[in-house]
Amino acid sequence: MSRRFNLDDAKGQGEKLAADEGNISFPVDLLAIASKREIIIEAITDAEPGVSAMLLRDGNTFGIFYSTAIPSLGFQRFSIAHELGHYFLDGHVDQIPFDEGMHASKAGTFCRDVFEQEADSFASGLLMPSRLFRRALNGFEDGLAGVKGLAGLCQASLTATAIRYAELTEAASAVVVSTGKTVDFACMSSAMKSFAKLTWLRRGDLLPKGTLTANFNAQRDQFDEAERSDETDLRLWLDGTRSRDVVEEIIGLGRYGKTLTVLTCPDADGDGEDEEEEDSLRESWTPRF
Repeated sequence: MSRRFNLDDAKGQGEKLAADEGNISFPVDLLAIASKREIIIEAITDAEPGVSAMLLRDGNTFGIFYSTAIPSLGFQRFSIAHELGHYFLDGHVDQIPFDEGMHASKAGTFCRDVFEQEADSFASGLLMPSRLFRRALNGFEDGLAGVKGLAGLCQASLTATAIRYAELTEAASAVVVSTGKTVDFACMSSAMKSFAKLTWLRRGDLLPKGTLTANFNAQRDQFDEAERSDETDLRLWLDGTRSRDVVEEIIGLGRYGKTLTVLTCPDADGDGEDEEEEDSLRESWTPRF
């Protein structure tokens, strides 16, 4: 079935739901939202490997199971919000596959399925509405420490928070998730995009040689959750810009064997040039949380 790909609309619907339900501070109350629709939410310990949550359907009755295999409240809440996205977004419950009344979602993958991507965007908007998130940004420093603090405040996954941070911060910042030698996805703040003639990192690109991230990935243990930071030149990461100091901060994402990188240009002002063709590039780095 042909379907319009609209992540911004899905995110906006998540934000609207949070506002309509009276959430004026973090964390957004997912249990209250579900309870109002008589959606039962339960934790399970025996989900199939890789399954983060499941949406159950019996006629017009729905429930959500979420896995506790990853002991992260933020990760679990994002998984629940993702399933709520399937419930609330138009057309999802009629189009996503249900196997014996159950639709399973897998985290830590990068899926091109429009319904899964929209559910992720809905979850991001629901857990981190832009109005509340921008206000909260003022209470945290730029970079990885701020991302971690915001993730705790919003009770959202670290990766999802990092992406939301890049979307909404006024700092010149970029977020990259990688596995081994390869970029899984990357996104940049508006201030970072304004630098002249930047080359976007795309899914599948090789990590730039000589960067802290590339060296860390080459040596890391799969389950390493260590943090590292260093000062480097932005040109190592993004071709076409003039020499700029950038702080490169990384943290291992545990069992997935992935690395989160946050790049921040301290006190940097953009060059005033708009990033062209942003919409056409979006699909190349759209992440699965």
